[in-house]
Amino acid sequence: MKTSISLRYLTVACGLGFASLACAESYITIYNQDFGVVRESREFSLKKGENEVRVTDVTAHLEPESIIVRDMRNPDSLQVLEQNYESDPLSEGAMLKKMEGKTMSFQVIVPQTGEKKIIQGKILRSGYVPSGIRNYGNPYSAQPTPSQPIVEVDGKIMFGLPGMPLFDALDSNAFLKPTLLWKLLAKEAGTRDVEFAYLTGGMHWEADYNLVMPEKGDNVDLVGWVTLQNTSGMEFENAHINLMAGDVARAQTRGRLEVASMCAKAMACDEVAAPPVTEKTFDEYHLYTLQRPTTLRDREVKQVEFARAANVPARRIYVYDGFQQNPGEVWDYEAIRQNPGYGTNSTPKIWSMLEFMNSEKSGLGLPLPMGKMKVYRKDDTGHQEFVGEDRIDHTPKDETVRLYLGNAFDLTGERKQLNYQVNTKARTADEEFQIKVRNHKKEAVEVRVVEHMYRWLQWDIVKNSHDFKKIDAKTMEFRVKVPADGETVINYQVHYSW
Repeated sequence: MKTSISLRYLTVACGLGFASLACAESYITIYNQDFGVVRESREFSLKKGENEVRVTDVTAHLEPESIIVRDMRNPDSLQVLEQNYESDPLSEGAMLKKMEGKTMSFQVIVPQTGEKKIIQGKILRSGYVPSGIRNYGNPYSAQPTPSQPIVEVDGKIMFGLPGMPLFDALDSNAFLKPTLLWKLLAKEAGTRDVEFAYLTGGMHWEADYNLVMPEKGDNVDLVGWVTLQNTSGMEFENAHINLMAGDVARAQTRGRLEVASMCAKAMACDEVAAPPVTEKTFDEYHLYTLQRPTTLRDREVKQVEFARAANVPARRIYVYDGFQQNPGEVWDYEAIRQNPGYGTNSTPKIWSMLEFMNSEKSGLGLPLPMGKMKVYRKDDTGHQEFVGEDRIDHTPKDETVRLYLGNAFDLTGERKQLNYQVNTKARTADEEFQIKVRNHKKEAVEVRVVEHMYRWLQWDIVKNSHDFKKIDAKTMEFRVKVPADGETVINYQVHYSW
């Protein structure tokens, strides 16, 4: 029978030089939720009717049900009749599994002479457990535990292999790495430009930021990096990479993660000079595009600069939130009101924080994807010393970035309950606190003192030594100046009614 396919399978593997295949560039969209979308165009030479195609250049964490295969010029001319994903490539364990119940050869070395000899053994149990199909890089939870092989040699049972197993030559259809097998129905014979896209685990990106403050003052120089990690089991050469920032919804059904959104749009690169990374709004998210194709090797961490701003106006703030709840302590309002000692545990630590506006006026104004911000300050010798690190969430432009850098060494707080009375008949309670903030620095500072109204939602401040601001239904804040080597004392009384 005449056929246009010389082998049983048309093997599609970029870089192997098959005449019937041309591999185009890869386009990858990586989400900051540990998965990505791979999109390629491949050229298939097909006969009219049914064709069998083997695709070997796929990731080890491919999601089979997410695969899209279509003729880019005539989508109706190609149909996928059947698809198989072989996620468990050939290995010693897999070959031993196929030999269970059979006798095979082992090579052993005689300890006394070093002589190699061949013995026969029957595989009663291989001890091998297939890895199973993976979803976004996570194996199914219900996996049996691997066990020791059991081999019968000369009528004796042994646990473990007696020597190095010797297998027969490989079958031409053996799977040496993760492989897709397709049965494609083509309406006409000829060369097809096929779009091939799928969702895969083993890909991750996040933003990392370095902020440098001068010796004096709190303005910062900011550099933002995109950090890419590829653990998909596949190398992508000269790939066009998009990065999706945002919280993409993913449905979870029967313990398996399913695709809720699949978007991998190719971004054309201009030949003129361009920033390393560009950004645009995409649906409810933000899409960042690396302007130059890059090679992303398996188990490689790659960084690309995407943001840079100098002398961004920033300010240091100090926050004293003295209330300290014991770990695991959960009380209802009634129990809290009946316990005079609730809320009297406190901490002396005062937080050191840094904040700035993500605005064009500040030299930024780019939607900042979530990631870690490391902060350095130059000392009097010009060297940069690390002074703190915090993680930010996705931050739109014109929003405030606030970083917790640690606890201030030379500032301490003290919080003390002076009085508490509850009148169950009148359904009221009165509580009085004294808060001391001490400053051991050589200059005066402002401290934001935060207090929580935890006894009930309806409350009034009936006595206060300093002005305060109501932050929300359960929180207020004092902003007080504390002199150098001095102390500021705050007193207030709150009246609850219910």
